[in-house]
Amino acid sequence: MPTDGDVLLKLAGEIDDLGRRLGQVGAELRTFRSGQQPEQAAPAPMPQPMPQPGYGWQQPPVQQWHPPQQQWAPMPAPIPPVPRRSLAEKLGQEGAGSRLLAWVGGAVTLLGVVLFLVLAIQRGWLGPLPRVLVGAGLGVGMIGTGLWLHRNPAGRTGAFALAATGIAVLYLDAIAATTLYDFLPSVAGLAVGLVVAVGGLLLASRWDSALLATAVVIGCAVCAPMITPGFTPELVTFLLMVQLATIPLQLRKEWTSVAIAAGIPPVLASVISTAVAGLPGNWANTAAALGAGVAGVGVALIVTRRRPTDLAALSLLAIAVVPSLFAALLLPKAQAVPVAAGVGVVLLGVWAVSRWLPGHAGDVAGAAGLIAVLQATVVQFDGSARSAILLGEAVLLAVVALRTRRKVAMRGSLGFAVLGAVFALAGDLPPVLLLVFRSRPTGEIAGACLVAALLLVVSVTLPWVASRLGALRQPSANVVPWLAAGIAALYGAAGVVLCGSLLVQPGRSGFLLGHVLITMSWTVVALVLLIRGIGVVALRVIGLVLVGAAVVKLVLFDLSALDGMARVAAFLGAGLILLAAGTRYARLVSSR
Repeated sequence: MPTDGDVLLKLAGEIDDLGRRLGQVGAELRTFRSGQQPEQAAPAPMPQPMPQPGYGWQQPPVQQWHPPQQQWAPMPAPIPPVPRRSLAEKLGQEGAGSRLLAWVGGAVTLLGVVLFLVLAIQRGWLGPLPRVLVGAGLGVGMIGTGLWLHRNPAGRTGAFALAATGIAVLYLDAIAATTLYDFLPSVAGLAVGLVVAVGGLLLASRWDSALLATAVVIGCAVCAPMITPGFTPELVTFLLMVQLATIPLQLRKEWTSVAIAAGIPPVLASVISTAVAGLPGNWANTAAALGAGVAGVGVALIVTRRRPTDLAALSLLAIAVVPSLFAALLLPKAQAVPVAAGVGVVLLGVWAVSRWLPGHAGDVAGAAGLIAVLQATVVQFDGSARSAILLGEAVLLAVVALRTRRKVAMRGSLGFAVLGAVFALAGDLPPVLLLVFRSRPTGEIAGACLVAALLLVVSVTLPWVASRLGALRQPSANVVPWLAAGIAALYGAAGVVLCGSLLVQPGRSGFLLGHVLITMSWTVVALVLLIRGIGVVALRVIGLVLVGAAVVKLVLFDLSALDGMARVAAFLGAGLILLAAGTRYARLVSSR
């Protein structure tokens, strides 16, 4: 049995061992908190307790603490840009020569078919029906050959070229049977052409070849004017059939080349057809132009519904109004205004429901609609009514922009305001009206007063709305737009005061009274801006600029143009107001 002394010696050894361990752990913790890696030093040799008789105790193994190591993943290497190949490299690659020869051969064959039909008509070869049948047989044969070649991967380049040429030949044959020989009524010929075009584009979709689809569309569009007797409404309708045939393909494939190749020819053909005809009352060309516009808008909206960021569809939507607006330029006023206004109303209706349209399609339609409304306004009105209507539409668009938070409306407001101001300066409110007295009819002065009031309103409203929408920075950061708006507002205010004075007191006395009131009103407005802008830098700067403008007007204009009591009243009134303004402004500054 161990004695009490042995037990005490054992406890003392364990306590000493525990103290050393605690000291070691504390040192490692202090090293870890300081951010340094603890040194993995070999533990100090521990004294071995003396073996005691009859007691089998052994020292437990010492466990060393290791801090966790953070693993850093290596950054991926940047992907190098794909080098663009030059034209020489593209032509020099294997197989380029065969593709080039095949497509050039197809284009030459198609042109040869067209020339054969034209020459057969001129020389009287065969009859109308044999010509149509020969063309149809040639087209079907070329398509069949292309289908047979497509089974072998080595011959697919020639298959694409033969199929595209055969489809174009069939489409041109349908045009000839409808427009040249009258074998088919117009509706039946358009239906046959639509079926041929849809079949060819579906074949291109099945073969997954954007080149084949583009070749089909270009072949039909380029060769069609050679078959029809010039640029006629019938040609425009057949080109529209090609554009409509591309809708299923554009919904399934994002092939920009097909959309552009199908969208531009109807617009160009309609414009050229209208320019060549150019006769009032030619409703066939007008209807074709409207049809081209409606088809372009419809196809673009259908495609953007599926792909909101399709740049080709948005571009075609923007130019869809060109045929209709060009036709309106050549029509008489009684016909041009309904055409342009109708197009504008339709596009603005699309803009109004643009919350259900993804992407920017609604904004593009709204911009095109505003252009159509602008043309209708300019054509319909003249004189002071034109300037007043344009400025009123600018104010209305500014309010719409503020309510709907749409910057397209704000930009439209700016365009209408600038054009209305130009018309006002050129006719209704010229600078001569403010500088030189001339007897004018009362109605003309009243119209000028209305235009000046609208110019003042739009000059104040438009920059305020733009700043609320975040499209225009503060005057301290963007001086030029605010300065232009301020000059326009001063001009409009001067026109309102002078025309009002002439309406109240006609003659030279009213002219002099108006200028006295203009100078005093400028100083009053400057006083108000300085008082209200005691804590606003922009208002304070505008007030000081207005004070300078009033002084310059007093020295350069009032001193020489006014006479008698008008000159005295202008100087005394402006001077007293400026003295009062200075006194009041000094009190406000000292109180702050």
